[in-house]
Amino acid sequence: MNRKILLPLATVVAAGAIAVGSGASFSSTTGNTISAVTAGSLAQTNSKAGAAIFTIPNMKPGDTVNGSLTLTNTGTLPADFSLTEASSSNTFGGSDLTLDIVDVTTSTTVYTGTFGGLADGVKNALGTWAPGAAHNFRFTVKLSQDAPNTDQGKTAGATYTWDSVQLSGTTTEQ
Repeated sequence: MNRKILLPLATVVAAGAIAVGSGASFSSTTGNTISAVTAGSLAQTNSKAGAAIFTIPNMKPGDTVNGSLTLTNTGTLPADFSLTEASSSNTFGGSDLTLDIVDVTTSTTVYTGTFGGLADGVKNALGTWAPGAAHNFRFTVKLSQDAPNTDQGKTAGATYTWDSVQLSGTTTEQ
């Protein structure tokens, strides 16, 4: 009788050992490469940075002087550009001394009027420029042919600031 019990018991123990010992199970693993974010940059170059756009000594009635510069978006982000007359002075009479500012690249008049007539400290929008975009600006100063003798020895001057500001943030789905 011992043999009759031992043989089935040995079979059950052997089957249990095989099932536990094999450890068979399915598994799966996935991964991602390193996710990264890099901030863009906002920068500009001015072909006459820190220098006068024009200097006009000994101007006489009827004279016209042109000055120019190139402004380039050298950053990696598109930006809204603007021109600000930071400060100005004009001792000429009335509208004897005029200024025209033109974005030659887009054939857009930025300002036309009396020299120093841009509101000091107010930004004048120039539009949105893509990275790498360059714009050429021409400043034309004219002393009226009819300027009176009282304009002799008068002076005028202005300081300009060019600004670029990032566009509003966006949401990107990937």
